[in-house]
Amino acid sequence: MSGPRSTAAQAGIGLGSAIAVAISWSLHKSIIWAAIHGFLSWFYVIYYALTRPGGIGG
Repeated sequence: MSGPRSTAAQAGIGLGSAIAVAISWSLHKSIIWAAIHGFLSWFYVIYYALTRPGGIGG
């Protein structure tokens, strides 16, 4: 059973994975690291945002 919430959650996970892969590829140029970070999804995106100069705000 797939309602609007599960569809939105899947879209959010997919978006997080895409952002994580893009960040990882731009930094490492490695398919293996991109796959690992894509699996971690939003955890890696949040980690990246928190560890960059300027933090989440830019």
